[in-house]
Amino acid sequence: MMVPKSLRKEQERLQNEAQFASLNEQQQALVIRLALSSPWLRDWLKLQQDWNEVLRAFQNDEVDVLDIQSCCDNWTLDDEALVMRDLRLWRNRHIARLIARDIMGLNDVQQTARIVSDLADQALQVALHWSSAYWRAKDGEPALCPYSGEPQQLIILAMGKHGARELNLSSDIDLIFAFPSAGVTAKGRSHEEFFTRVGRKLIHLLDARTSDGFVFRVDMRLRPWGQSGALVSNLKAMENYYLQQGRFWERFAMVKARPVTGHELAQQALADVLHPFVYRRYVDYQAVGALRDLKAKIQTEVRRQNLDRNIKLGAGGIREVEFVAQVFQLIRGGQDEELQSRGTWTALDTLKTLELLPESVVHELIIAYNYLRDLEHRIQAIRDEQTQTLPSDEIDLERLVLSKGLDSVEQMMAELATVRATVQEHFSHLISEQHQPADDNRYRPFLQAWQVGQVGAEFDNSLAEQFFAFKQMPSVARLTGVAAHNLEEFIPKFWAELARQPDGAERFTAILPILESILRRTSYFTLLAENPVAIAELVKLVPASEWIAQTLKDKPFLLDELTDKSSLYELPNRRELMDELHQQLLRVPEDDLERQMELLRHFRHGRVLRAAACEVSNHLPLMKISDYLAWVAEVVVEQSLALVWRQMVTRHGRPSKEGGEWCDPDFGVIAYGKMGGLELSYESDLDLVFLHNATSQGSSEGPKVIENVVFMARLGQKLIHLLSSVTPSGMLYEVDTRLRPSGNSGLLVSSLAAFEKYQQEKAWTWEHQALVRARFIAGDTAIKEAFDRYREGIICRQRDLAALRKDVIDMRQKMVDHLSSEADSSAEAPVFHLKHDRGGIVDLEFLVQFLILANAHQNPELARWSDNVRSIEALFAAGVITPDQKQQWLDAYLALREQVHHAILSGQSTKIPLAELTPQLVAVRECLNDAWLQYLHDS
Repeated sequence: MMVPKSLRKEQERLQNEAQFASLNEQQQALVIRLALSSPWLRDWLKLQQDWNEVLRAFQNDEVDVLDIQSCCDNWTLDDEALVMRDLRLWRNRHIARLIARDIMGLNDVQQTARIVSDLADQALQVALHWSSAYWRAKDGEPALCPYSGEPQQLIILAMGKHGARELNLSSDIDLIFAFPSAGVTAKGRSHEEFFTRVGRKLIHLLDARTSDGFVFRVDMRLRPWGQSGALVSNLKAMENYYLQQGRFWERFAMVKARPVTGHELAQQALADVLHPFVYRRYVDYQAVGALRDLKAKIQTEVRRQNLDRNIKLGAGGIREVEFVAQVFQLIRGGQDEELQSRGTWTALDTLKTLELLPESVVHELIIAYNYLRDLEHRIQAIRDEQTQTLPSDEIDLERLVLSKGLDSVEQMMAELATVRATVQEHFSHLISEQHQPADDNRYRPFLQAWQVGQVGAEFDNSLAEQFFAFKQMPSVARLTGVAAHNLEEFIPKFWAELARQPDGAERFTAILPILESILRRTSYFTLLAENPVAIAELVKLVPASEWIAQTLKDKPFLLDELTDKSSLYELPNRRELMDELHQQLLRVPEDDLERQMELLRHFRHGRVLRAAACEVSNHLPLMKISDYLAWVAEVVVEQSLALVWRQMVTRHGRPSKEGGEWCDPDFGVIAYGKMGGLELSYESDLDLVFLHNATSQGSSEGPKVIENVVFMARLGQKLIHLLSSVTPSGMLYEVDTRLRPSGNSGLLVSSLAAFEKYQQEKAWTWEHQALVRARFIAGDTAIKEAFDRYREGIICRQRDLAALRKDVIDMRQKMVDHLSSEADSSAEAPVFHLKHDRGGIVDLEFLVQFLILANAHQNPELARWSDNVRSIEALFAAGVITPDQKQQWLDAYLALREQVHHAILSGQSTKIPLAELTPQLVAVRECLNDAWLQYLHDS
């Protein structure tokens, strides 16, 4: 065995180990290969007392995952640390054996996947047994199960590869928790609370990382409503969810679902709920469109995320083989019951048997799948990490070569390229789009002129001159090979689209900076060339909006958004946005924060671009656009909070509540200002306040214990960092937390009690004004309910009208003095600042806030809304303003908001020279000045 030079120092250190000398020459060579292939295995081996015994265990064909039972006999309910230690040592022993047998060629990839799955099943069963006993001792026995007549048990549904019994060596396990029916335990605890406690304890036993490692990382994101949903659901609730809310991608996920725990009759009841949701009784041709969309999303993700080194998610990777199998399962599984198997290997064999795919294709896919899954195992074996990305480190690449018994990295990469090309070819043919053949004759004349670089008589115009001037640019002239070819694919189609426009030359000028920005990544030219609709939208939108032009120049990955005209101009609702983002995040490992951050940014920027396209094209009114922009921010913040919560809990455990409970998540995000008022624009920052309800004297459960107050502060900091840090895909949102109690000098995260006390005793009037435009947007629903009560109580407090009026006038004057055009001495000519000047947006906001604070004690309905439009309507409904005032104020507000949006999209200032004010804006200023004098004049 030749050891690469890069690994020889490690070899020497290994040979100096005391136990190494006790091995014979053959054993020594084996240990060197095993240890150098997997540093994790090397470190585990050093902890073992007898290497001869270990090597014999590696070579033993028999495996008994039930041997954990011998440990269970020693567990008591006050010995959680021992339970966790025994489970981890048991898991590590078996994983070490599997890694070694893979490297030694004693197991095939299917055997390894099956054994890891059996380990996960056994770990769940023993962890559930202990967790249930722990909480039964405190809460009493659950009520009887309506299906089995025995005390109810938690039903654990294994999803994904675990459900299919095809787990990776170092895989997450995707789970859904269910229980048979609602009820209470013998001591009065509701079943939902009881089984939630059991589920949380089980997750902690398996997922928490200790000095001995972990058992299995547990991922609960596939449950109904995702991370915002209940941890456990009864069967009736699950039936209602999947019948009324279930999405197509959830059908896709449920193909592999398998119950691991629970009474057989309860498992069958759950299967009866899920089966009609997953499989239709007929050939499901309606699924074809959804699958085609899903396939397109996969291809888009590969393009955007630069996944070339990812053997699961990249082109020609594991996911594409699994997609091929599941397509047929969903379309034909209801009719051909043989396809209702859970595993990819079994499903592929069935496709061959049923002649749904040619035998040669199935054979090639199985060979490719075996290769990719085996390589995946060896990548994960290096450091026991859940990753499918080829190492970028040369030493780790050499480890892979050694593990596979190959001669060189080049040989391995060549094999992999061949395999991936085979998979990509078969995947591309599956439910492929039917494109109309390109009319080459339409483009050939200009392409020939472009290639020779001469303007003929046919193209003697200013647009053609611009094209050929572009060709002469040094950065374009330097393009060769594939890059030059990609550009030539695009150019004639771009010409044809511009030539149709009477102002084609001007449009080219507007688009030119975008073309220059993608010259180093000419694959974008191929994207456009293959999607004529994207070229048409580029030509339409960029000249119409400086903001869109700059956004596409800075973030060319957003060109993908132009390829689907239907999604570009049909904005989803909040639930659909959450569903879409949740799907995308599910495809990223929970511990891959870098990719999660990039995905969030792609999602946010792409959805905001769609809003701009709709507004520029007059597809939707302003209020729809504002609502949509606020929904995008809400789902991004909600998912970001879930990510940082998981990150904190992994490191520190959950913080504690009163009575020894553990929080999950017990953190809330409150939006103020534009976000709170559902008036977000394209570049708005987020004014946020963070609240928590953990006990102030408590601490987290570990492994690294910290005080609750510190936990919550760090959680807030991490959330701000995730939202506002700049990555290659830009920033999500700039976050401003100065509206928190006591401003910059106050705690970043306040307890609910401290927040209420501050608002009752110390807050200024302007802070109560700000509270009018505040609303809960993410986190624990219990905090939402508490915040809503506090907010209503503060707003509905009876106030001294004269003092309120004075405070509002004084604060408005301060803003005029510092933020209005009057305060800007650099202005060359008088201007009207749409937001801050007299008669602008802030005047209307202050007016509405004053009237709500002055009248809400008599009309509590005034405290219900946080946005200006519905607040104005509520003031009218309460009889505070007249019908004419309501309409005038609404018209004024919408006119100002539309002007602000127009200024942003067109790249203009929100300060308009007085000489250029339209009659509408003049009338708006007069209207708001009159209203201000009527209600707030200090008389």
